[in-house]
Amino acid sequence: MAEYVVHIVESEWDPSSYTAEEFKSVGDQHRAFAAAVEEAGGKILASAALQPSSTAVRIQPGTDGGPVFTDGPFPELKELVTGYYHLELPDEATARRIAALCPSAGRLELWPVFDTSGM
Repeated sequence: MAEYVVHIVESEWDPSSYTAEEFKSVGDQHRAFAAAVEEAGGKILASAALQPSSTAVRIQPGTDGGPVFTDGPFPELKELVTGYYHLELPDEATARRIAALCPSAGRLELWPVFDTSGM
């Protein structure tokens, strides 16, 4: 089995703008995705919806060697990662097929996870 991360890349979202029915609908779509992962012989190792960029912090190296912290939001971003799934699946072909089923209003990115266990 191999591990993959699916990034859900969309425009900024505001959880407070969703109605209860919309949240239920989105939840149903993600539960269907979870079922598809299991039916493919895989499992979800972790997943999360991320808070809006107004809650995020950018950390970059400073000129003095220390970190520079910048609070969000980040208006220069047209799209950002709004959630992810960390999956374990039998092979890349299955990972591609399953990742394409992930609910998203934007694009999806499938990243193989580098095995660091031998380091």
